[in-house]
Amino acid sequence: MLEMAQNWLQQHAGLARTLLMLFLLMALLPLESRYPHRAISGRLGRFVRNLSISAIASGMAALLALALPFLSALGAAQLAASLQIGLLAQIDMPFLLKLMLCLLLLDLAMYWQHRLMHMLPWLWRLHRVHHADIEFDVSLGLRFHPFEIIVSMLYKALVVLLLGAPVIAVVLYEMTLMAMSLFTHVNVSLRQRWRPLVESVFVTPDLHRVHHSIALQDTQSNFANFLSIWDRVFKSFAPARTDSASMPIGLPEFRSAEDQKLISALTMPLLGPKKND
Repeated sequence: MLEMAQNWLQQHAGLARTLLMLFLLMALLPLESRYPHRAISGRLGRFVRNLSISAIASGMAALLALALPFLSALGAAQLAASLQIGLLAQIDMPFLLKLMLCLLLLDLAMYWQHRLMHMLPWLWRLHRVHHADIEFDVSLGLRFHPFEIIVSMLYKALVVLLLGAPVIAVVLYEMTLMAMSLFTHVNVSLRQRWRPLVESVFVTPDLHRVHHSIALQDTQSNFANFLSIWDRVFKSFAPARTDSASMPIGLPEFRSAEDQKLISALTMPLLGPKKND
């Protein structure tokens, strides 16, 4: 049964990821409506806009992966497996241990990708599209500029090749990454009694909300995507803020109604240097 599930996931990775995304949206959107952490205006318009950005980005990435499969994480994993290349391919260890190690290393790589997005000016121009939204809800987990998605796709493919990551590990991590992107942006807050325990290992909306604060020192913290331990190890951890229900979200230079439109988001990387560049 386990082998059948693994084979199905490997053969239908795109479908599995899409179904998981739809399931999570159907679960998290009502949760936001019933237990909102912050008051949010224009929710439907924002959802349509952010979903449109995501659809464009996903379409471009899918076309690139179709034309050159090895440029995607999944294609790179399949190539590494066929050629038996990469670090993990050279190490003899139980498959389950290799799988867990691979998931850990992939998450570490994604921590540094996110941190580099804030450090390098040309990458920040792409990533600031994500940060320019002045509200914080689950739709923000879908809002990434198409060119950022392509850069991330190429970065992950390179990491997967260097690691020699098993195909199933890549499929599982891609699904985890997407799920956490939605979960960590949801407009709810964990119960106080659970938060310390959960946040000692995992990223929560309360932690990630700090990263989207308008204050520059906050955006330079909490880069982790799944495991919060990376922020603790690399000294970028910041605790959840007590004023998170009212603190301004977004970037100081992109706050007008015009800045929030779809065309503005798509053309934002073409604009000249701003405060964070």
